[in-house]
Amino acid sequence: MKAEKFALAELAADALGIPAADIEPLVEYPPNPELGDLALPCFRFAKLLKESPPAIATRVAERIRASRRFAGAEVSGGYVNVRLARSEVARAVILQSREQPLGLFSRRRGQGRRVAVDYSSPNIAKPFGVGHLRSTVIGQAIVRLLEADGCEVIGINHLGDWGTQFGKNIVAYLRWGDEDVVRQDPVRELFRLYVRFHEEAKAQPQLEDEARMWFKRLEDGDPEATRLWRWFIEESLKAFRETYDLLGVRFDHYLGESFYNDKMDAVVDELRSKGLLTESDGAEVVDLSAWNMPPCIIRKSDGATIYATRDLAAAIYRHDQLGATDLVYVVGAEQTLHFQQVFKVLEMMGKPWAARCRHVAFGMMKYNGERLSTRRGKVVYLEDVLARAISEALSIIEAKNPSLDNKAEVAKAVGIGAVVFNDLKTYRMHDVDFRYEDVLNFDGETGPYVQYTHARACSVLRKAREQGVTIPDQLAWEQVGEREWAVVRQLAQADDIFERAVDQLDPSLIARFVLDTCHAFNRFYHDEPILAAPEPLRSQRLALTDAARAAISYALYLLGLQAPEAM
Repeated sequence: MKAEKFALAELAADALGIPAADIEPLVEYPPNPELGDLALPCFRFAKLLKESPPAIATRVAERIRASRRFAGAEVSGGYVNVRLARSEVARAVILQSREQPLGLFSRRRGQGRRVAVDYSSPNIAKPFGVGHLRSTVIGQAIVRLLEADGCEVIGINHLGDWGTQFGKNIVAYLRWGDEDVVRQDPVRELFRLYVRFHEEAKAQPQLEDEARMWFKRLEDGDPEATRLWRWFIEESLKAFRETYDLLGVRFDHYLGESFYNDKMDAVVDELRSKGLLTESDGAEVVDLSAWNMPPCIIRKSDGATIYATRDLAAAIYRHDQLGATDLVYVVGAEQTLHFQQVFKVLEMMGKPWAARCRHVAFGMMKYNGERLSTRRGKVVYLEDVLARAISEALSIIEAKNPSLDNKAEVAKAVGIGAVVFNDLKTYRMHDVDFRYEDVLNFDGETGPYVQYTHARACSVLRKAREQGVTIPDQLAWEQVGEREWAVVRQLAQADDIFERAVDQLDPSLIARFVLDTCHAFNRFYHDEPILAAPEPLRSQRLALTDAARAAISYALYLLGLQAPEAM
């Protein structure tokens, strides 16, 4: 409805003498469609115009009625509630759907931007648990949103492949490990050994000293420590990539923490040369007290660098070497202060692009209401979750549609889609509680429900083709019923919702859009005949069905789900 919103803003500007560009952002969609299709709150103009909001709203409504551009305008308090010309909007929606077959109609505002998106980032030799799902699927959806908006995107997996944990991994492997057992199931076996290390260390604290010694050998380039470390990485990546393939997730670069080992001294030197380092209890820090933040530790008292130093080096590399104009970090909300510190230090270093660094925070993933902990061995493997979701989806298909072609392929799309959609439908800052009974519900606000709606629309269109019915290029749209209008009205909001999702880096807006579209389409499907309708209603309704199908399909793509044509 961008054209309609701008037309409303222009008419209001003509009535009030205020620039349309200042009015358009205020135009909104009424929460109750019965109030109208668009609304303009006039409260902000009261002080400038020295009039009451109802009086201002009355002037705007009179100007709208005089234009005949809209179907009607009513005043409610300080609001102008506007009804659109349904036939005109319906024609525009169908035309857009045909010109842009993907269904959503981005203006590709991001052309010229190169965005590095850091997401997923599991730890080597530790399980890819459901706790890693959030960063992975939110990040992949953000990558697709930015690409759809015209940005060039660099997907980066910042693997946790360095730190004292690898000393523990090496000690545990050398004491209790078996190479053949590890090779059979690398990540689970290495993780079992890691958990055992922590259990044994309670009674044998000297194991911690032994682990520090092995990590020091790794830092110094010891051949045996390096060999084992590289082997752990190689085996872990094999397992991780299998999970990524299942999820349809891809990265341009796998750049672990170790990649920046030789790049941190330059960061420390630059900070020192710019007079930004101060001494605090033997450590070198950047004082951030002027911004009410604790100091950012750059080098510990023992001379070791830490996460902040590494992230500063990574940010500079991504901008200077990879050519990124914007840096996005899809990392849990618990790291908010860390990224605030890193971005502020970059700004203090004189990096103008620090203003284009953004932390996309998200809430915690729980499993049946419980928190997970890898150190205590309390973890749910994502590969197990996906396998069970696929199996249960196949069981549902066998019960409801046993003659379906490609059942295994559809079950995979539905099962994985159920897991992904369950995460993305939630506003990212909220916690997600994973429960199978909710995820695989075909009737709730779930991935299977959305995919089934898409398949239903495809079925209608398939039957039309089988009956030799085609949709004409020109449609009169002389009348638009309430159920049809609910679908049209929903599809007409696609541009606005898409751009908000990009600007806020919030995939849940797309999930909400596609759910609302499915609700509107299913009510239309149940209440109005489509193939059995007389002409020109049949053609109109088939065209609307196709437009809904295209929008649902593209929204699913943006969220990382497949859109089966039959279920």
